[in-house]
Amino acid sequence: MRVILSAAVTADGYLDDNTPQRLMISTAADWEAVQRLRASCDAILVGAETLRRDNPALRLRNDGMRRQRMAEGYPADLTKVVLTRSGRLDPAMRFFTEGVSEKIVFAQRELPDIQPYATVISSNGEEHTAAFIITELEKRGIGRLLVEGGAEILRMFLRENQADELRLAVNPHLLLGTGRGGARFQFEPPATASCDKEQLDGMEVVHYTLHPDRTENDMKHLQEAIDESRRCTPCRTSYRVGAVIETDDGQLFKGYTHECSATHHAEQEAILKALEAGASLRGAAIYTSMEPCSKRASEPESCTQLILRHGFARVVFALYEPDCFVCCRGALTLREAGLDVRCYPKMGGQVRAINAHLWQ
Repeated sequence: MRVILSAAVTADGYLDDNTPQRLMISTAADWEAVQRLRASCDAILVGAETLRRDNPALRLRNDGMRRQRMAEGYPADLTKVVLTRSGRLDPAMRFFTEGVSEKIVFAQRELPDIQPYATVISSNGEEHTAAFIITELEKRGIGRLLVEGGAEILRMFLRENQADELRLAVNPHLLLGTGRGGARFQFEPPATASCDKEQLDGMEVVHYTLHPDRTENDMKHLQEAIDESRRCTPCRTSYRVGAVIETDDGQLFKGYTHECSATHHAEQEAILKALEAGASLRGAAIYTSMEPCSKRASEPESCTQLILRHGFARVVFALYEPDCFVCCRGALTLREAGLDVRCYPKMGGQVRAINAHLWQ
C-alpha cells in the first residue's frame, strides 16, 4: 500500500483554531489540488475528532473526477475510514449518511449503533496502530490510502514510519498565535526525504517523499517469485509459493515450496541458497508470492521469524495468506518490527489460480 499524508496548516503550524467554527486554511486552488489527490486514492482516513468537529462527508464533489474514476473502473467515491478511541460517533454524521462508498470504523470496542452503517473493526480494548490499520485495509484491496488527520493520527503514521509521502500546505498569511490555536502539526523531515515545493494561490506547498516508489522493481521480482511457484508440485497440505531474494549488492536467489525438502517453504529455500553462497541478508529484500507464514508446526521457525532473524529490510508479496490452515499474521508482525512491507493485490489472482487445488 502507498500511504499519503495530507495537511494544511497556518503559518505557525496549526491545523485549526479553538473556536466551534471550521477554520478554512486552504485557498481555492489548494483545495482543488487536494481534491485531485483524493481522486487518485482508494480510501481516505480521518480521526473521529475531525468528524465531530467538522462533520465532513469526505466525498469527491468534482463531477469530472468522479466520471474519470468510474471510467477507470473505480467507485466514484473513496472508501471512507475513521479511527476512534472513545467510540463517540453519531450515525447521523455525513460520513455515514452521504455517499454509497464503503465506510470502515477502527474502534477499540464493538459499536452496535454504528454497525448497521459501517464495517467496525474492533481491537478489543487495545490501541490501534498504523501497521494494523494498513494491514486490515490492504486485505480489503486498498492500494492507496490518503490520511488527512488530525494531528495525532498524522504523527502516529510518521512515528511508525508507515507514511510514504506527505503533502504539507502552509498558509503564510494566516497566523493564530498563542491562545487561539487548536491542534498543531509540525514536521521535521528525515535526512533521507526528498521534497518538491510550489506556490499555489498564496499557499506554500511542500510534497515530501519519505519512501521512494519502487513499484516497477517490486512487480518485476514479484512476477519472478510467482513464476517460481509454478515449479512446486501441488499438495493438499501446503500452498505453492515462490520467493526471490535481492541482496543489498544486487545478488538474486530463488526458491519454491518443497524444492529441496518436504518441510521447507519457499522463503526458507531461497534463504538457504543465499547463506550457502555466503551472501549477507542484512538489508535485503524478499519477494514472495504469498504472505510469509507466522506460525507452523513442521519447522522450528516460521518464515516471518527467519526474515526477522536474518535482518531483511523489505518484504513484498502478492496475496495475503488465506485462513485455510492457520490465521496468518506475517505482514502485521513484520510491519510492527519496522520492516517495509508491500502487497500488490492486483497480482494476487495469479497466486490464487496457482493454488486452485486448495479451493476446489
